[in-house]
Amino acid sequence: MTVKKFFKRATLVIIVAIFATLFGVVEYATPHYRVAYVTGVEVKRADPSKKANTQNLLKDTYFIYTAEADNPNDVKVYRNEDTLWSFPFYFKFNSADVAGAATNLANAGQGEHRQLAQIKYYGWRIKILSQFPNIISIKTLDKADDVARPILAYVLYVLLLIGLFFSIQFVRGWFDSKK
Repeated sequence: MTVKKFFKRATLVIIVAIFATLFGVVEYATPHYRVAYVTGVEVKRADPSKKANTQNLLKDTYFIYTAEADNPNDVKVYRNEDTLWSFPFYFKFNSADVAGAATNLANAGQGEHRQLAQIKYYGWRIKILSQFPNIISIKTLDKADDVARPILAYVLYVLLLIGLFFSIQFVRGWFDSKK
């Protein structure tokens, strides 16, 4: 393998790694929607001072428990924390209000009389790190077909795919044109 081919492949690997990271950021940070029944709400108090580089304040974290609308045995847990001024920039300051709405939905009915809810959230569930997706908002639904779609994520995925395609073509043309 020549040095030129090595640098071409290395550059392509770096570009693919950069775009894979960008895809991950879009997947994590853009809002997603899920239709579910809210089954419970819990408040846990955490002491961030036990972690490095955090303020010395107690912090309440709300956890919202849901059962999927199409499969009630599929239980999901979400955290409900304010994002304040940090990434991703949702400027969410109403976690107590969202917890109150979730409590109302959980107490609204039992069995077939439960109220469907649209859960708008971002983030991933990583069990080994005890990380939960964060709820942005909860909205009641009349039927499961009324759920919103993550249009922003779709647009960003298409733009990233176009950017990846043109980046690969640029690198291939750049290395192949030099003799």
